[in-house]
Amino acid sequence: MSHPQPTLSANRGAKTKRSWVGRMKKDRWLYLLLLPGLLYFLVFKYLPMWGVLIAFQNYSPFLGFWNSPWVGLGHFQTFFTNPDFFRLLRNTFILAVYDLVFFFPAPIIAALLLNEIRVGIFKRLVQTFIYIPHFISMVIVASMTYVLLTTGGVLQELIVQLTGHRINMLSDPDWFRPLIILQIMWKETGWGTIIFLAALASVDVEQYEAAVVDGASRFQRLLHITLPAITGTIVILLILRLGNFLDNGFEQIFLMTNSLNRTVADVFDTYVYFVGITQGAFSYSTAIGLFKSLVGIVLVYGSNWLAKRFGQEGLY
Repeated sequence: MSHPQPTLSANRGAKTKRSWVGRMKKDRWLYLLLLPGLLYFLVFKYLPMWGVLIAFQNYSPFLGFWNSPWVGLGHFQTFFTNPDFFRLLRNTFILAVYDLVFFFPAPIIAALLLNEIRVGIFKRLVQTFIYIPHFISMVIVASMTYVLLTTGGVLQELIVQLTGHRINMLSDPDWFRPLIILQIMWKETGWGTIIFLAALASVDVEQYEAAVVDGASRFQRLLHITLPAITGTIVILLILRLGNFLDNGFEQIFLMTNSLNRTVADVFDTYVYFVGITQGAFSYSTAIGLFKSLVGIVLVYGSNWLAKRFGQEGLY
């Protein structure tokens, strides 16, 4: 009696499985190094996503996650009809636009300037000095701002000497947004140059040499060689930044807010804290956070689509 021969697909599947297991055994230490990162995203990114369900509940810690009553889109309706909604949206949107217009180009410009420095020691020295603010806590940055701009502070006295009158920037609503952007630029511009400097390091030197032979000026080389070389990196980082468009940074806004500038300082991040933490409206604040996330998703997909339409690779 003849036994049935294994099919070709079965043999191929077994061979693929053996090769996959073999690669796992061969690179087991690399997979072991990968494990902490996978666990981090699983525990702190994916598992907490179930928590967004309380945005559709009237969540009570005493009733628990599954026993709290469902209210559907009730919290979203309450939020969108809240008189504070448009004020919060305006403040958040203006700060986000300021961030894109003033801060996002700052690391690009700094990286281009650093790339033009030919003295290695001076270049590394400048990089070190502009990297350092990134490691300073935002609490320290806010404290330095208060010390410099309060009565008797160095910058406040300099303003008095130059203008002849005192400007209370810390309590003036018109100065709140510029101060926030200046703090971010001072703290993060240097750190943001790292990615762009890495992209600039990959530019072929022979292109610059050929351009010099052809008589191109330094500005022409920057315009036609350097910028096109990092355009893809700029587009990808812009798409990622748009994903967090409505995230203004709770810590910085909270530290710089006072009773005199609150009309322009209240944003979604601080509102979620005051409503969700101090008042215990967990479901309501979760609905606001979910709204911000949905806006970010739409902006990422939309900007990625536009990038591809204009001939860029995009994020995916």
